[in-house]
Amino acid sequence: MSGNGGSGTTATSTDKRPNELLTSWFVRSGWSKGELARQVNRRARQLGANHISTDTSRVRRWLDGENPREPIPRILSDLFSERFGCVVSVEDLGLRAARQSPSATGVDLPWTGPQTVALLSEFSRSDLMLARRGFLGTSLVLSAGPSLIEPMQRWLVPGPQAAPPEAEQSAASRRPGRLSKPELDLLESTTVMFRQWDAQCGGGLRRKAVVGQLHEVTDLLQEPQPESTTRRLFKVAAELAELAGWMSYDVGLQPTAQKYFVLALHAAKEAGDRPLGSYILSSMSRQMIHLGRPDDALELIHLAQYGSRDCASPRTQSMLYAMEARAYANMGQPGKCKRAVRMAEDTFGEVDEWDEPDPDWIRFFSEAELYGENSHSFRDLAYVAGRSPTYASLSEPLMQRAVELFAEDSEHQRSYALNLIGMATVHLLRREPAQSAVLAGQAMHIAKKVRSERVNTRIRKTVDTAVRDFGDLAEVVDLTEKLSIELPETAEAV
Repeated sequence: MSGNGGSGTTATSTDKRPNELLTSWFVRSGWSKGELARQVNRRARQLGANHISTDTSRVRRWLDGENPREPIPRILSDLFSERFGCVVSVEDLGLRAARQSPSATGVDLPWTGPQTVALLSEFSRSDLMLARRGFLGTSLVLSAGPSLIEPMQRWLVPGPQAAPPEAEQSAASRRPGRLSKPELDLLESTTVMFRQWDAQCGGGLRRKAVVGQLHEVTDLLQEPQPESTTRRLFKVAAELAELAGWMSYDVGLQPTAQKYFVLALHAAKEAGDRPLGSYILSSMSRQMIHLGRPDDALELIHLAQYGSRDCASPRTQSMLYAMEARAYANMGQPGKCKRAVRMAEDTFGEVDEWDEPDPDWIRFFSEAELYGENSHSFRDLAYVAGRSPTYASLSEPLMQRAVELFAEDSEHQRSYALNLIGMATVHLLRREPAQSAVLAGQAMHIAKKVRSERVNTRIRKTVDTAVRDFGDLAEVVDLTEKLSIELPETAEAV
């Protein structure tokens, strides 16, 4: 069949069977064939695919088993994802998966500067312009296991040798960049400001602003710049991409978050900043713990530790040990968890002896964060060990101290809320539902001011646990009513 005009379809077999998967999604959507055709045409025009002209008969053929050509499978994936509020992949629709370039999917990307810039530019542009409600079509696939870990190990493979200083100076004289030092300083300070906003307000309020700034930096990286300027720009790009990933993680866009983290690691490698790379890997590790893959989390943390053991500050190393403890806790390995907790505490004690100032991206890891992470490790161990009161008792004093310290810290309201929730779960483990309800109520108050789906989800899970175990208690009944009023529905990603 012809590919221009309106067909956009290829018939691959004379014995087509009805596409039951696509039909199921279509029926549940409530759309008519005409409405779906109109939406496909509208989205195609937005993508610049003006040759697409779908009608009801074409939709009927798809339901009957005909395979549409790209970009129609991707468009259908986006439309159904937005309709149902979850990722509906091309495969979920029973359509043949399109062949995709590494830039469109997966994490096994080329470790070269120009391609890193191109991929950052492409992905951030798609996020800004095409990703309504955060859906990026068929690129939304989480990687895990060897398909994630093995590509990340290439972070440590040496790249091409840098040019000697005299060569850099000569190149710079031939290719003067338009960025002045004050402008570079401003870019770096803007990244610091974005990070502060995230800590105060959650990932949902400024995510698109961060993505937009990242896209602007990739434009600068595509212009001729002196080598020293290029390295600073790659560092800014790495920090912004990590922050975009973190904010995406915070609002529940997990595959999008992972893609930003991977691209951030590539940019950090181009910047020659191994401590920053280890921090990005720790963010990826935290995401894997959240997604119930502590074995992957541990692999990522060990890779971060190995890659930065001779250059990371004590504060960074302490954070990595704390994340190692979280991974071991979720794997049900108490001995190794306790050892990592001790290493995190001991290493944090060396922070004041470090001669150089810590970079801004790790300054969040305060004494309060250390207490919070270690308390969560023991709390997680308690759950893995079948609600063990022993580990709950180890968690409680650490969590209490974290809550006290965060109560005095107006700049990290999300962390305060998360630790209040953590303390509420510890009280549930200790079968103290009334105290748990008070803390969960305090967390709700903060959650209304913080755009963080992660906070909202944890509050809901804590309340669900309280209802399951102590549903008749008056304080729990009141807490449930408060939840329905103050957090009635999931916050929409921005």
